[in-house]
This record gives sequence, C-alpha cells and structure tokens, in this order.
Amino acid sequence: MTLVDTEPAVSVTQEHSAPARRRSRWTARRVVTLVLLIVMTLLWIYPFIWLVSASLKQSSEIFSSGLNLMPETFRWENYARAWTEAGFAQYFLNTVVITVGTIVIVVVRSALAGYVLGRFAFPGKKILIGIFLVTFFLPEGYTIIPVTQLTDQLGLLNTHAGVILGLGAGGHIASTLLYAGFFRGLPKELEESAKLDGAGAFRTFFQVMLPLSWPITATVTILTFLAAWNAYLLPLVFTLSNPELQTLAIGMTSFVSDYGQDWSGMAAGAVISLIPVVIVFVILQRKFVDSIAGAVKQ
Repeated sequence: MTLVDTEPAVSVTQEHSAPARRRSRWTARRVVTLVLLIVMTLLWIYPFIWLVSASLKQSSEIFSSGLNLMPETFRWENYARAWTEAGFAQYFLNTVVITVGTIVIVVVRSALAGYVLGRFAFPGKKILIGIFLVTFFLPEGYTIIPVTQLTDQLGLLNTHAGVILGLGAGGHIASTLLYAGFFRGLPKELEESAKLDGAGAFRTFFQVMLPLSWPITATVTILTFLAAWNAYLLPLVFTLSNPELQTLAIGMTSFVSDYGQDWSGMAAGAVISLIPVVIVFVILQRKFVDSIAGAVKQ
C-alpha cells in the first residue's frame, strides 16, 4: 500500500512542477521582451520628447541644460509667439487647405488609374506601367521647372489651386499600384452583380469597388498627407511672390534671421506642425497596418 500511495504522489508532483517551470520561464521571457521594447520605444520617441522640452525652454537653456529634459520654467509663450508673431496661424490654414485638396486629387486619381490597371487588359498596359515606374525614380527637383511653367501658363501660380495641382498631379505610382493590386484580387462577381442591378461603370466603381478599398485608401491618405504636409520645394517656388500662401514647412524659416535663430520658437512651431500628423496617423493607423498585412499575404 505504501508503494502504491507513494508513486502517484511523485508523479503528481512532477506534473505540477513542469508547468510551473514553463510558466516561470515564459514569465522571465516576457519580462525581458517587455524591457527591451520599452528601451527601444524610449529611444524611438526621445527626439520628439526633446523637441517638446525645447519648445518650453529659453533658447539659451536648450543647449546649456544638456540631457535634462525638464525646463526650469515652462514657457508656454513660445507657442503663442509661434502662432501669432511668426504667422503660424495663417501657415497652418494654408497647409490644411493644400493638404486636403492634394489628398482628394491623389486618392480619386490613383484609385481610378489603379482600377483600370488592375481590372482591365488593353494593348500597351505593360509599357504604361514601365513609364510610371520610370517617373517614380525622378527626383522632384528635376521636374519643378516644367511644372512651374505649366502652372504659370494656366494662371495658377501663387494660388492655393496651383500648389494643390502641383502636389497632386505627380506620378504617385506607389498609390496607383497599391490600388491596382487590391482591385486585381477582387472577384469578378462584384461587377457582374452591379451590372445586373443597372449600375454603370462609374457607379460600380464609386459605390461598390472604392468602398471595399478602404484599407488602401487609408494608406494612400497617410502617405499623401505626410508628403503634402511636409512639402517644401514646390510650395516655396509656387508662393515666392505671395508669402501669405506659404505653408508650415516654409514658415519655419521665419525663426531664422541675420541676427540669430529663435530656437525655442522654432521648436514650438515644429510641435504645432507635428500634432496633426500624429492625430491623422493614430486615427488611420489600424487600416494602414491592415493594408500592409494584406499586401504581404498577397
């Protein structure tokens, strides 16, 4: 009886000790992973934290405080100075108008072009895609002169519309190919069902196909938003004769003069410029990740 009673006790102990060891190892692994992720995150966001800290300091304190991120006195007036005296209120409005207009043009045009490339076969399709890919590698500086001349001939230079068309009418081949790859994977039954319901080509596209491409639209919106919001060369050239139309990226130069640089004001202006970028990405980041995951699966 003693042997019979002892053996199950030993086996039960072993059965309970093995999961305990596995749990302890898994917990240690999770702790190490968590610590590494926290360290990497802090390193990644440190420049932004430093920028926010600099925006609340005096210009002399920014470089004399070393690694100390805590300001001696929180100088919120830096933001007021950037918003009013440096004209960031007008720059901000100009940037919003230009960015929204550019996003609308790029999304609609890229979606239409991607739909044609993804769903239809026609002569010269591969040649057309090859031409698109060539334009993808052309730097913006190489095309700024003909684009400026064309815009001037249209009478749109030094206008919001001119800047919007200049930013939105480029190749944007990456956006077009994203839409083309997505539309290519959709079943043909969607279009056939729309035809049976009496929908034409444009109605089928805007009411059936485009709503299904919401993850791609979110990705294109984020990429276009970043490009238009941070654009510098084209808005600078297009608004040289009308500084009231300049954007936030150009407005940063208002803190630089022959007598010195207003570093704290510049940092405050940079924070103002970054806040909308963070908000848009937080809102659309899940769709952005879903579209990237879908592209990897394909």
